Amino acid sequence: MGCNETKASLTGLVPRLIVTAHTQKSKKESNLQRSLIVIPARMQASRLPGKPMALIAGEPMIVHVWRRACAAEAGRVVVATDSEEIAATIRQAGGEAVMTRADHASGSDRVFEAVNRVDPDADCEFVVNLQGDLPTLEPHLVTACLSPLELDKQTHIATLAAEIREARERDDPNVVKVVGTPLPRQDGSGHQHLRALYFTRATAPFGDGPLFHHIGIYAYRRSALERFITLPPSVLEKRERLEQLRALEDGMRVDVVVVDTVPVGVDTPADLERASQLISANDS
Repeated sequence: MGCNETKASLTGLVPRLIVTAHTQKSKKESNLQRSLIVIPARMQASRLPGKPMALIAGEPMIVHVWRRACAAEAGRVVVATDSEEIAATIRQAGGEAVMTRADHASGSDRVFEAVNRVDPDADCEFVVNLQGDLPTLEPHLVTACLSPLELDKQTHIATLAAEIREARERDDPNVVKVVGTPLPRQDGSGHQHLRALYFTRATAPFGDGPLFHHIGIYAYRRSALERFITLPPSVLEKRERLEQLRALEDGMRVDVVVVDTVPVGVDTPADLERASQLISANDS
């Protein structure tokens, strides 16, 4: 099943995929030509070894993520991996996979190698780093993440966040918060945009008002990704254990799109069970 067939198979699952206006269609056509969506995947996860191949509703998790990326219609989709098993699985499903080195320190480094392999002439302008452990991803989030790069040429990197609704998440260090200042613009879907000032595992900012849960999907200008991977780990990055702080400490501008849904990230067997239940419920 290629990306075109995948789009059709998910139409009923995600109503937001329906194109209702000429401007939306034009935007998607532009993204397809200018954007490359890379899904880094490796087998050596500490808490859930082999998780890209973990079965959800009878199919490997990495296939679910690839299909949803294709359904976004936001650009060429490539899985970047150091595993022949993952590459073969994606190719069998009809997708594109590229083999990368096994010694990368981060997913960003793997993404950058893959981009240079599949697009050596630098035809793509934007690169989306889409985590391979988000099997419940709603495809419209990929397009939302790209919108700040299209709206403002001063933006180097874009990412997503959602307002925290559950009280327990406000103090949970595993729920990364983004501290940002509102921007006087929205995208075509009406999403509010923020300019990121800081990312933290602490409860921040202090005082009354919403807190925002960071969602780890990133869209880069290609030049910004190249700049980012050349930087050494920064002081605050190492303290908070948050890679995105490296960009802020270097003076790069990171904009945030506030969305209304958080995809389930799979890091543990319990996460896998929850994702399986959600996907099975949507498929029934």
